[in-house]
Amino acid sequence: MIGVPVSMLDLATVGPGESFREALAASVTLAQEAERHGYTRVWYAEHHNMASIASSATAVLIAHVAAHTSRIRLGAGGVMLPNHAPLMVAEQYGTLAELHPGRIDLGLGRAPGTDPRTMRALRRDASAADTFPQDVLELQGYLRGESLIPGVDAFPGKGTDVPLFILGSSLFGATLAARLGLPYAFASHFAPAALDEACARYRAQFEPSEQLAEPYLVTAMNVIADDDAARAVRQQEEVLRARVALVLPPGTRVTEEQADEILASPHGDRLRQMMTHTAVGTGAQAAEQVTAFAERTGADEVIVSHPGLRAEDRLRSVRLLGEHLG
Repeated sequence: MIGVPVSMLDLATVGPGESFREALAASVTLAQEAERHGYTRVWYAEHHNMASIASSATAVLIAHVAAHTSRIRLGAGGVMLPNHAPLMVAEQYGTLAELHPGRIDLGLGRAPGTDPRTMRALRRDASAADTFPQDVLELQGYLRGESLIPGVDAFPGKGTDVPLFILGSSLFGATLAARLGLPYAFASHFAPAALDEACARYRAQFEPSEQLAEPYLVTAMNVIADDDAARAVRQQEEVLRARVALVLPPGTRVTEEQADEILASPHGDRLRQMMTHTAVGTGAQAAEQVTAFAERTGADEVIVSHPGLRAEDRLRSVRLLGEHLG
């Protein structure tokens, strides 16, 4: 059994030949399976202008999934705060907290979650990330009922005290989470380079807060579990081929052979490096790898992404890993 809580990150992936409706329905099924097997929480990531990801409107998706589950915690992993006014985020997640008490989390990131052109379409200023620390405090004030702006409150939201998490893939997030005394989630499932240094800095610089007395570290990894270990390895190669699009101009189409050529190039090395922390194999093998990862990082919780391209593959992976949760 895995000795720490395990949660799931879901991008509401739109698989080959799937519609958005089907992808969103699959997210409901995945959350129900995660709840059935004892996962701690399910988070949804904010991305924009990505045809293969249906989780752009995180609050809407969370509301839908919450209505079709009963116990599991749900949240954003995360809301890209510079894309939004803190008051509106407080109202949205405060509404969720009123509808589903004790089940809502709010992870916060400062990246745009998209490309520069789409960032402009979001009306986001390029310097918006500079005020991220102040925006976090403003949002926290609304949710605590201690607004930093006299005469302005979040209704709903005021007094819900939705738990905040800082998300990051660099030392900036680790430092901020430590200074504010908030839980910290590191995106090592796609950006592993600074993992060890960020974890060490967060623990060393942590200052207790009203929300948290001691550091709470969440580290992320990918899991591809299958009844057949060889089939899990083949799924991993499929995922890598699909991610070739990340190093190509938007809209570029490649054949499987062309994708394999790119994967054999330095660009492919970069993509494989992004998936350094990936558990692949049977459910038991994946659980052993998740356990080793948790022990290596000293994580208080591991959040896993099941990146299989097909909904049935992701569902199987959730179930097989879930059978080994403690």
